[in-house]
Amino acid sequence: MADRVERLTNLLALLLETRRPLTLHEIASELGGQYPDAGQARRAAFERDKASLREIGIEISSETFGGDRAGEMGYWVDRSGFELPDLELTEDEVRALQLSLAATRPDSAIGEEALWKLGGVGGGVGGPIRMHLPELPALPVLRSAVAHRHPVSFLYAGTTRNVDPWGLMLRDGFWYVVGFDHDRNDRRTFRVDRCEGQISVDASVEFERPDGASLEVALPTNPLLLGDEVEGERMARIHIASRRAWLVEREVGTDRVEDRREDGSIVISLPFTNEDALRSWVLGFLDDAELLDPSEVRQRLINWLESMI
Repeated sequence: MADRVERLTNLLALLLETRRPLTLHEIASELGGQYPDAGQARRAAFERDKASLREIGIEISSETFGGDRAGEMGYWVDRSGFELPDLELTEDEVRALQLSLAATRPDSAIGEEALWKLGGVGGGVGGPIRMHLPELPALPVLRSAVAHRHPVSFLYAGTTRNVDPWGLMLRDGFWYVVGFDHDRNDRRTFRVDRCEGQISVDASVEFERPDGASLEVALPTNPLLLGDEVEGERMARIHIASRRAWLVEREVGTDRVEDRREDGSIVISLPFTNEDALRSWVLGFLDDAELLDPSEVRQRLINWLESMI
């Protein structure tokens, strides 16, 4: 039996090239021993392959034959829905894409391959690397789910989350998926590289994205509000030593200062939903910052530090 990835690749190539719908028997014959001989096992393997292709955004079309072949199903892939149409880019537009690629560094050859398909020439423009674009296995699945408005489910921080994905955004070198979390009954933001295992897509359902749902607003600029490790937004009180007080006040704003002490130190209040990010922010100031409240978050920070020692 052929390797499954090889079989999926050959199946896709066959269904793209065929000029007429093919029955499962014809597909198995064309792929020469890559599917089981037994009818039930062959059908099960084919259905699994269809589901795998659907997960990456490739739909296999089907129709029921009539006449002397009544009841048989024929399969093919609609090229118009699979291939990128001619975008009619001007020469300057292709060069702009080429320059953008030269200024970035994807983790794979996807960017350069895309440029080839658009008529550009990869690697022709030199220049310093200015941005890192991570490529994750979950991204194609999530992009397809966003495009087709299909709900997804995944394991996040040990809990299964059921989400209507509104969109994907890149922030500070990390990909985030923004959407409506049915388990929290509210909008939530998840870092894609922290999603555990595979992303499941429910292709039988199409959700409605709410009017005015802006990704720019949904994804906070404050890293302490990225994620939802705690239920709802909470407020942290932090004491900042005098030598760092001016710097922190400039960063968070004067309205966040709730107390100015005689020694020049200040106490600020910061909203947070991501406890890990809050801990990292506080520890970034070493001895010049002390988390005062919430008391249970302070204790967890102390416990974490003691465990490190």
